[in-house]
Amino acid sequence: MAAKDEPIIIKKYANRRLYNTGTSTYVTLEDLAEMVKKGVEFTVQDAKTGDDITHPVLTQIIFELENKEGQNMLPIPFLRQLIAFYGDQMQMIVPSFLEQSMIAFSKEQERFREQMKGALGKSPLDMMKIATPIKALEEQTRRNMELFQNAMRLFTPFPPAGPPAGSNGTSAAPAEPARKETSEKPDDLQELKEQIAAMQRKLDTMS
Repeated sequence: MAAKDEPIIIKKYANRRLYNTGTSTYVTLEDLAEMVKKGVEFTVQDAKTGDDITHPVLTQIIFELENKEGQNMLPIPFLRQLIAFYGDQMQMIVPSFLEQSMIAFSKEQERFREQMKGALGKSPLDMMKIATPIKALEEQTRRNMELFQNAMRLFTPFPPAGPPAGSNGTSAAPAEPARKETSEKPDDLQELKEQIAAMQRKLDTMS
């Protein structure tokens, strides 16, 4: 069994059965989803190799939930954008952005739930005040998206292409200054790390 402060080990066997070593019982994906909702920490291991397969199992849980009628949370435009990021130069900062955004959203969600509980049983005027935290959630989402879009623009390696040389009677820009600007550009990886840190600090101040 896992120690008190350690995640519970879930073993997945070749027959796809999941075994909770903490309770010594077999569980389902639905059981794991309930554990997540209750804040129970666990890791999933391949019973044969011992490899950590928590990520694909959690992804499978999301897939199962998304396919239940009336439970879709991921809109199609978001899914398309997420797929487009795979293999893109911005892929490495997407996980950090999504993680920090969800942390900030969760904090706002808790405030919203507390206000909902306090409003129950009160007058219609008090109930109307619920719109305030809802707007706060929407504003948080908007600011997060603007922050991410700004980061994407900062790390676009090439500026928009201008008109070709001589197309409107003007000569092309000298090549030498362009080379100088490129040579003076900071290391891309270091700049990316600094931008991620800046995004996290901004998201922390928004929460």
